[in-house]
Amino acid sequence: MSKTDDDDIDLVCPQVVADNAARGLAYREKFGRGGTEIGVGRARELMSRRPVAPSVIRRMVSYFARHEVDKRGKNYGNDANPSAGYIAWLLWGGDEGRAWALELKKKIGNAPDI
Repeated sequence: MSKTDDDDIDLVCPQVVADNAARGLAYREKFGRGGTEIGVGRARELMSRRPVAPSVIRRMVSYFARHEVDKRGKNYGNDANPSAGYIAWLLWGGDEGRAWALELKKKIGNAPDI
């Protein structure tokens, strides 16, 4: 099931979010840096395009809020030599993942996991 009980909240990430996560994993492999095992797990979860739990959306929102500062780091957004922060940001879905999680958080609030 990909929607909540309200039936208008799709908990499957957009394809672009899954693509960003895949790119983050590829960069992590190639450059040997960026993200934690939690971030790697999140990337794999997003790439699967299965519904995520409301608690995951809240964790994503928290991650992006804490790591917004990473965007000021050297080589952030540099695909030829990406910073560790950029790679980690991609693992969590990138800018599109942030926008998606923020929008969903408004809709789900503190809804429990199903």
